[in-house]
Amino acid sequence: MIDQPVLPRILLLACCVLVPLLLLPIFAGRYLLTVLILMFQFAFVGQAWNLMMGYAGQLSLGHALYVGLGAYVPAVLWLQFGISPLLGLFAGMAVAMLMAAVIGGLGFRFGIEGVYFALLTIAFAEVTRVAFDHIALTGGAGGLFLPVPAEENAAWWRLDGGPVFFYYITLGLAAAGTGIVAAIRHNRLGYIWRAMRDDPQAAQALGINLFRARMLVILLSAAMASMAGVVNAFYYRNLFPSQSFDMARSLELILAPIVGGLGTIMGPLVGAALLTPAGEALSAFVQAAGLDAPGVKAVAYGALLMVIIYFKPDGIWPWVARRLGLS
Repeated sequence: MIDQPVLPRILLLACCVLVPLLLLPIFAGRYLLTVLILMFQFAFVGQAWNLMMGYAGQLSLGHALYVGLGAYVPAVLWLQFGISPLLGLFAGMAVAMLMAAVIGGLGFRFGIEGVYFALLTIAFAEVTRVAFDHIALTGGAGGLFLPVPAEENAAWWRLDGGPVFFYYITLGLAAAGTGIVAAIRHNRLGYIWRAMRDDPQAAQALGINLFRARMLVILLSAAMASMAGVVNAFYYRNLFPSQSFDMARSLELILAPIVGGLGTIMGPLVGAALLTPAGEALSAFVQAAGLDAPGVKAVAYGALLMVIIYFKPDGIWPWVARRLGLS
């Protein structure tokens, strides 16, 4: 549990961060809001992956699968049947959780762990990418495009809106994801997952059902990741299998919690707050300089990750928390 003397500091820090973020759209330009939307998305998906790896110790390298399914299912339901994305969201969550149940059922039932489980998640993501390349209903390899509504016809229940609209949605998701992780960390389920992560055999000897605990975390993580997918689909209004399910996308999604601090509440937020603006600034610099360096962001992320792992292997947030007296 959080120590009582530390709790007021945490609440004060949260208010000092959240209140300016709520007021920011009044002063911020369109480009800054776009960067922050991307940052909040990475923070939210980072929290979903943080539950899998940081708390339950299950290495997944295919989380783009759940984000992609959460994007495609509501988009197709809207285009083909006129079903509101707010309803399609639940269908996308159901499909993502079904896929997670298949992956977890195969992996956890047959004792596939560690790097082998990671390879299983990659395999499912790649098979799905190839399949969506050949499904006409989803646009195939050519992509799926959602019409951009006129401003006067925009409606919140169709997730129509500009940067300010999606800014508050993604901010709410990031806050909700952090709240979910905080709630789980300090209840019985959080202790079960951490015991399972630290010593599976000892946890099982204490009566913990490892299969059930692992299935719970993969289902919850997939459901959360799919929620980011529907926002991504209706914000960018286009989807491509090569981007939605690509392994590079999965790796990009997990960088924030690794850099910020795995198994911590604030780690994914801190990691996303550092990586996203830095990556966008680097891309803007390369473009302004007229350089032809399409992979420069990936190289920079890799270099930063090596530096963080070498100097702060637990991530940045544990070090910051100690300096602020929050740990």
